[in-house]
Amino acid sequence: MKEIKKVLIANRGEIAVRVMKSLKEMGIKSVAVYSDADRYSKYVRMADEAYYIGASPSNESYLKMEKIIEVAKISNTDAIHPGYGFLSENAQFSERLKKEDIIFIGPSASSINMMGDKITARKTVEAYSVPTVPGTTEPIKDVGVAIEVAKKIGFPVMLKASAGGGGKGMRVVHDESEFESSLNMTQREALSSFGDDTVYIEKYLEEPHHIEFQILADKYGNVIHLFERECSVQRRHQKVIEESPSPFIDDKMREEMGDIAKNAALSCNYEGAGTIEFLVDKHKNFYFLEMNTRLQVEHPITEMVVNVDLVKEQIKIAMGEKLSLKQEDIKQVGHAIECRIYAEDAENNFTPSPGKIEYLEEPTGKGIRNDTGVYSGSDVPIFYDPMISKLITYDENRESAINKMITALKDYKIVGIKTNIPLFFEILNHDVFLSGNYDTHFWELYSSEFFKEDEEEVEQLKEIAAAVFLKFRKKENKLIDSVKESSNWKLNGRIGG
Repeated sequence: MKEIKKVLIANRGEIAVRVMKSLKEMGIKSVAVYSDADRYSKYVRMADEAYYIGASPSNESYLKMEKIIEVAKISNTDAIHPGYGFLSENAQFSERLKKEDIIFIGPSASSINMMGDKITARKTVEAYSVPTVPGTTEPIKDVGVAIEVAKKIGFPVMLKASAGGGGKGMRVVHDESEFESSLNMTQREALSSFGDDTVYIEKYLEEPHHIEFQILADKYGNVIHLFERECSVQRRHQKVIEESPSPFIDDKMREEMGDIAKNAALSCNYEGAGTIEFLVDKHKNFYFLEMNTRLQVEHPITEMVVNVDLVKEQIKIAMGEKLSLKQEDIKQVGHAIECRIYAEDAENNFTPSPGKIEYLEEPTGKGIRNDTGVYSGSDVPIFYDPMISKLITYDENRESAINKMITALKDYKIVGIKTNIPLFFEILNHDVFLSGNYDTHFWELYSSEFFKEDEEEVEQLKEIAAAVFLKFRKKENKLIDSVKESSNWKLNGRIGG
């Protein structure tokens, strides 16, 4: 077992802040890396040490593997936490750190490779009796043969990039006439996004739910699950709202899916925190979708309902400790919801809204958690994912958690940039969402009903404007008072400066 005394976070923004909070509680020093755009970021200020690694574009900074390893050596770092995105699922990075005798707080390169390629992942988990969506386990090489396979499976089918992720390289094909053109488009997108045009076929499930199970696994073959998250509110395959527990599945199904999730982790000799994603059809048949070999963006809702710090567990596992928790120790209590707050104009086709945050007032209170990487006066750069925070609410039941989220969103005031906060009022008040019986088609079915101006939203905007006005009026009055008290020499000196 190797003790970890200092951790470099190979990431930025809210996840870097999140990891640092757990490190501080564990008495472990933190090392930040930053680009030009992040020089004055919150996480840089929080870190015990911070090192510049390059220009703003991620391929000149956060994706520069050798530069990050160089900083790790200079700072005498014991381990690297990759967060999510960037190098978090890069098998080469995991392997390089092993050679440098730096602990990677994540799985082995072999596990990442097995689960990173969708075709290999399907074959791997099937050997452990994990149900997969009907489809191919070999890449498409002959269009004619592929069409026959699709007909046998039954249209509609889904074409998916084997190396895909993040909603890219996926296309639904409804009938034979559009198959070849859809295949060509999917292959081009796969090659452009992942450098690999390998595509396979899956049966397209109607009215599917996207449900994922959090797992933890140590180096000794011990695996537990920490229950599920419902992630079916998605826009273009990107999650918008997540909740735990899922309002769709029952206890018997939950237990069965949890056991299957553990088998999936065992199939690739997994170590660390990971997520097994499932698709569940309207008849409650569930199928393995993929495994994410890292911490998920939505991990806080799991932490809220099971009262386990996943980052701390990741670090303990990386140090070689056995899991201190057994499956019977994990209880799912209460209900948690997460809204992903983005710097984007939801009413203008979700265009990014970078810029300076002129005024920020975060919601607080019992059962409210806001994982964020910004502050009043900080900049939201255009170079990275526009998510600026994750707002989480927790209460004893789903209805109370939803009501608490609506109240928290009303109290969340951000001025200077556009955010998608207005969108969440539409979703959280929608009858289908409130029923709990929504699926991954929620967005395409109901988004046309969103963004209709209402009096409540107008009043909220007025409150924000008034708060900003009062803040700057106070500053103005203080400046006038100070000028009155100053000598002409001081006043002229200030003007001249």
